[in-house]
Amino acid sequence: MEYVILAVVIAVIAIGAIAGLVVSGRRRQQLPPKSQAPVITAPKTTPQEPQVGEEAAPPTEEPRRTVEEVPLPEAPEVVEVEAPAEAEVAPAIEVPEPTAGRLVRLRSRLSRSQNSLGKGLLSLLSREHLDEDTWEEIEETLLTADVGVAPTQELVERLRTRVKVLGTRTPDELRGLLREELVELVGKDADRTVRSTKHEEGPAVVLVVGVNGVGKTTTTGKLARVLVADGRKVVLGAADTFRAAAADQLQTWGERVGARTVRGPEGGDPASIAFDAVKEGIAEGADTVLIDTAGRLHTKTGLMDELGKVKRVVEKHGPVDEVLLVLDATTGQNGLIQARVFAEVVDITGIVLTKLDGTAKGGIVVAVQRELGVPVKLIGLGEGADDLAPFEPGAFVDALIGD
Repeated sequence: MEYVILAVVIAVIAIGAIAGLVVSGRRRQQLPPKSQAPVITAPKTTPQEPQVGEEAAPPTEEPRRTVEEVPLPEAPEVVEVEAPAEAEVAPAIEVPEPTAGRLVRLRSRLSRSQNSLGKGLLSLLSREHLDEDTWEEIEETLLTADVGVAPTQELVERLRTRVKVLGTRTPDELRGLLREELVELVGKDADRTVRSTKHEEGPAVVLVVGVNGVGKTTTTGKLARVLVADGRKVVLGAADTFRAAAADQLQTWGERVGARTVRGPEGGDPASIAFDAVKEGIAEGADTVLIDTAGRLHTKTGLMDELGKVKRVVEKHGPVDEVLLVLDATTGQNGLIQARVFAEVVDITGIVLTKLDGTAKGGIVVAVQRELGVPVKLIGLGEGADDLAPFEPGAFVDALIGD
């Protein structure tokens, strides 16, 4: 029995050994052959990157080219090109429209004065019965339009007489009657020419004076356009050195019509600048020198005396041909007070009424002429560059009473 058990154990061991050999042989067949580790080589064109620690290897020297061995490109020939000179762009010179008939073209600007004065008078005179109340209304209309007390009384008396003689009054007859009387009141025979033609002593000299805020510098610039349109060569004198940018403003006006502007430092002596402007006008052979003086309050004696100094200094070159007083038509009777004071300092030869398009007080034309004994020569009827018109009594009255 023992032998049987031993035989079985031996058989089991033998079978196990055989099975182990078979499995080991199969594993050997499935394993891939042992391969060599891949060799990585750096590109020839780049040097090997440095390594750190134990892996560091001594760097291999590579052949290098020196600066002398590297061929340099030939330097291109330098061609000097002159930069084109910047062309100076001259401001475009404007050609103003002729002044003849300008007031006729601007007559619509007097619509406010027309409604209050011209149309108001026509309406009252067209009533069937002209009693005392009506004549008082006519007188009130004239006074409201700033015609003035004395001129109003004269006009009412003449109208009374002529209406009584006329008898029956048609609208056309009334219009003709009123036109004749208003033209007579405004003054049809006064010399309203701005003396701007040069003479033996040199160019005509025109001083432009007035209080602050009446548009004096703008009026001077517009007057330059009027004179250029009438064929005059003009030099401008920026003697308003107290108001900031007044000289710049005047120079801009001059450049637009090709008129030279003589100016000085801000706060400089106005009389000196006026003197230099006339001197420049003589040198250039100009027809007219327009001098814009500083605006001043008529109540300030020192400033008014300085205006007299400007006039005296300019007269060293020759006579002052015109002294134009600029008045704001909207100020009414206050403008007359200003006019009186200026007339005492300098001899006013003409009036420029500005902003006449913005007021119903068209009668100021009559009042200021009566006050100073000098004519209105120019009127401003808007903000445009060519809205300053030579004053024409007939055209003015036609604009007041309408068609």
